[in-house]
Amino acid sequence: MTLQEASPADPAEMDPFPDLYATPGDSLDHFLENSLQPQRDWKEEGQDAWERLEKFFREQCFRDELLLDQEVTVHKVVKGGSSGKGTTLNHTSDQDMILFLSCFSSFEEQARGRKAVIDFIRKKLNHCRGSLAYNISVMKYREGKRTPRSLTVKVQSRKTDDVIWMNILPAYDALGPLPRDSKPAPEIYETLIRSQGNPGDFSPSFTELQRHFVKSRPVKLKNLLRLVKFWYLQYALELLTISAWEMGTQSSDSFRLDEGFVAVMELLRDFQDICIYWTKYYDFQNEVVRNFLKRQLKGDRPIILDPADPTNNLGRRNGWEVMAIEATHCLQQACCVTVDPRERWDVQRARDVQVTVKQTGKDDWRLWTNPYSPISKMKAEIRRETNPQGELRISFQEPGGERQLLSSRKTLADYGIFSKVSIRVLETFPPEIQVFVKYPGGQSKPFAIHPDDTILNLKEKIEDAGGPYTEDQVLLLGEEELDDDYSLTELEIEDCDTIELRKTIES
Repeated sequence: MTLQEASPADPAEMDPFPDLYATPGDSLDHFLENSLQPQRDWKEEGQDAWERLEKFFREQCFRDELLLDQEVTVHKVVKGGSSGKGTTLNHTSDQDMILFLSCFSSFEEQARGRKAVIDFIRKKLNHCRGSLAYNISVMKYREGKRTPRSLTVKVQSRKTDDVIWMNILPAYDALGPLPRDSKPAPEIYETLIRSQGNPGDFSPSFTELQRHFVKSRPVKLKNLLRLVKFWYLQYALELLTISAWEMGTQSSDSFRLDEGFVAVMELLRDFQDICIYWTKYYDFQNEVVRNFLKRQLKGDRPIILDPADPTNNLGRRNGWEVMAIEATHCLQQACCVTVDPRERWDVQRARDVQVTVKQTGKDDWRLWTNPYSPISKMKAEIRRETNPQGELRISFQEPGGERQLLSSRKTLADYGIFSKVSIRVLETFPPEIQVFVKYPGGQSKPFAIHPDDTILNLKEKIEDAGGPYTEDQVLLLGEEELDDDYSLTELEIEDCDTIELRKTIES
């Protein structure tokens, strides 16, 4: 029985994996070797089916045919899924065959032409399946608003009852001849984001990166992946497991399976706060990619970004509540209870982020903190480093947004901050307040000022901080220009208000 078939109504009655749950934690290696590792004949059967279908697509499917008003050639065929990554379970196939075709020269062309290509492949397979030495059943895709991404094929040996499922995915070759484990040019991801497809629509184009991300890992980790996949077949859990292993063991290739399994179950039990991403293939250097990633990371959690495709948040899929119930139940079974609490992995729900601390008159410096750690703890570290005499006020500004104060009672996660961030630290002495001055370029700076000080006093502070001369400044609150002679109190300017700065002349 699969987890999807289990009812979440009564966890005590949920036992879809009696063999796994009854296995003591220190015997999981033996359980995996005897029950989950793919047997040689099964692997050879799957490889033979793959090779026959690959030859069909390379040599026969598109020969002497016009498709999308052009002749079509297969640039390359890439194996994805668990077979491509080296994490296959015995007698549970998961093969993705990605066809990189000449008729797609952009993501937009793939989106427009994919359905026509899939319909063409389905007809050719139905016509030629008798020549493939396997019983081939081409499954119908579900008609709907979204263009189908793949064609599912049921491949059955004529000698045994074994069934191999394959997904055929036509795709645009966005990466080209990229050397193994190289980082794609950021312009590729910029083009992907600007194409504005549905989440994960173009993930097949990045299969080689997805495959290498998992395939290059140690054998011991792949065994843990098999164990978790046996518990629940979902790509998101594969990535969740890799993240837990990286944090819990510092990427060691020597660890206990039960400790890793418990770490994953504990994360699933508290899935609401998960935020996982990598910067192996894309990062925050390109402006378009950076702004897109920051928006992704501010979304509803759990967040698990595909390491090769930032548009694909695997955490948005359904079923987390069911998994959390089953994970809680699993943690009470023999496979988990033997783990010594002192040996449990220290796995955070999100990775630590780098915080650049900026303070007028002082050099920038950096610290690391977890997004779920209280901001009061970060403020205490800043206080130890800077030894201030007054009150510390911390603020930050997202690109294109307004500067805002960070509350000591909250966390960075409360503000959707899960990647490196710059903060400004301002020291105030009561009854001083903090006001944000928004410069013409969109950036804001905080200033400490007494409420009885005038607008001219504020202009002088702006000039002293490297801004325009006082006579070249125009300050506005909303659309109202502020008179130099009025105090902040008289103008009803309050703590953390934003005042806009304009220049009267071009410098």
